Amino acid sequence: MKVKGAVIHAVGEDWSVEDFELGEPKAGEVLINTAYAGLCHSDEHVLTGDLVPPAETLEMFGLTEWFPVLGGHEGSGIVEAVGDGVLTVQPGDHVSCSFIPSCGRCHYCAIGQTNLCDLGAGTLAGGMVTDGTFRHHTADGKPITTMAKLGTFAEKMTLAEASVIKVEPDLPLDVVCLVSCGVATGFGSAVNRAEVKPGDTVVVIGIGGVGANAVQGAKAAGAANVIAVDPVEFKREKAMELGATHTAASIEDAVPMVTDLTMGRMANSAILTVGVLTGDLIQPAISIISKGGTVVATAVAPWTQEDVKLNLFELTLFQKQLRGTIFGSGSPRAAIPELLRMYQDGRLKLDELITQRYTLDQINEGYQDMRDGKNIRGLIEFA
Repeated sequence: MKVKGAVIHAVGEDWSVEDFELGEPKAGEVLINTAYAGLCHSDEHVLTGDLVPPAETLEMFGLTEWFPVLGGHEGSGIVEAVGDGVLTVQPGDHVSCSFIPSCGRCHYCAIGQTNLCDLGAGTLAGGMVTDGTFRHHTADGKPITTMAKLGTFAEKMTLAEASVIKVEPDLPLDVVCLVSCGVATGFGSAVNRAEVKPGDTVVVIGIGGVGANAVQGAKAAGAANVIAVDPVEFKREKAMELGATHTAASIEDAVPMVTDLTMGRMANSAILTVGVLTGDLIQPAISIISKGGTVVATAVAPWTQEDVKLNLFELTLFQKQLRGTIFGSGSPRAAIPELLRMYQDGRLKLDELITQRYTLDQINEGYQDMRDGKNIRGLIEFA
């Protein structure tokens, strides 16, 4: 079938809204009518090349080239059709997309770490997680890679059942879209990975679609002080609306504030949710936490980023921790419904995260707004 979507053909190019051929769902797959897609910064990393695998690694994905790429990994929609063997959803169901598929059978799923499911190993390249073949092709038959095996920047999606999670039909699908990536990742970074406790002091560095929800997670966990750090005044103001107690324009500005608030002990945790994570940001985050404190690196770094500024003496002798995380170290199938229940109960702000809505044809305008610091989360609306 012919479907319209936003595709990138090379690093540095704008998104190209064009028609492509989408295959029908095969065994273990579903066809989704897309309702909303989030303009997450991770898709911007495709445009800039940060998430483009080095040429020498493409062979391991069974590819000779990575482009073209259909973007979008945060989204929601309604099931139109299902392939053979699909058990968890049926036509008409409302679903949230998970950029981490979960099989329920591998070692990591079996021990409760479904955010590390083995199916996610090739999520940035190659064909379907079901059989390795492609469902997306250009008009001349060239395979299209889909961002995180999803490709939510399209009117319809053919996805693995492992990548969709059924939600209650009365929930707004724009909100359902948000929890599929940014909300779950940010909230979980605070609650699951930083393990924020009542009375803690938490520093969230970078207030976008993920950082704003790290603020909400820290507040929900009972933090006494939540310091939101961002150079953009609008984002600092939004952070205060979402639960931050203090704001700073930079890590350097936050240091005396944290020192004063904790009587010199420093923060229990710092969560790095900047637009692009680089190695020079690690040591300032390590320095703002207390003895025994934790730094959580949530933001996406360039694929080839290897050099990190880190004082190993401080790390060891002060028993500090540096932790990575994906999907907020939570289970997509548990976290998404739980966050939506919190929203229904009035314990989580989601509508307030949406700062602008765009048509698919306005996707480049939406990403420019993100670069300009105008959005917490912009949405593409397909309805």
